[in-house]
Amino acid sequence: MTLRVTFLCAGPAEGIPGPALGDGPLDGRARREAANAKAALPPYSLALRAPSVRCEQTAGVLGVAAVPEAALRDIDHGRWNGRTRADIAAADPHGLSAWLTDPDAAPHGGESVGWLCLRTASWLGSLPGDAGHVLAITEASVVRAALVHVRAAPARAFWHLKVPPLSAVTLTMRDGLWHARPVEAPVPRQRASADDDATVGSTARDLRR
Repeated sequence: MTLRVTFLCAGPAEGIPGPALGDGPLDGRARREAANAKAALPPYSLALRAPSVRCEQTAGVLGVAAVPEAALRDIDHGRWNGRTRADIAAADPHGLSAWLTDPDAAPHGGESVGWLCLRTASWLGSLPGDAGHVLAITEASVVRAALVHVRAAPARAFWHLKVPPLSAVTLTMRDGLWHARPVEAPVPRQRASADDDATVGSTARDLRR
């Protein structure tokens, strides 16, 4: 049996404008788009989700009975949780610069990008080979960390990977190695370039492959 993992990024949280850090319920638009994506979900043998409110609600709108998995949780933003980057840049410009350039930095007192990448790699490595097709509804940060791992990229590449809300990427284990296949977002309006394997965004047919 081939082991596959499809990461589906949760929809955006209500009341969190722009690149804000934190959790919250889905906004109305995200709920509508998630509902439209329901028919595009691939067949799966196991459904997991991050423990956040937005991931729980994304799974609910999709009609997926996903089991909470702590390893799929968002990066811990520590003292910066709930704040926007603009706010952080004004209050702690040096800390923000360090966080965005040094994967081992955690100026907010939470989790570093490097640690998140290790945590995600450990979770992928723990999956049994006979798990089949795993659907993981999770955070953009976790999807980025997974891509860093499977591409054997340096952790600093984390910030250069684009993972829009409600987009998906599928990993397949072959000959002991993970291979990433980008998939366009199940919402038709979010279409990505076919040659941009760092961005997710495609059709129901592609998701079902």
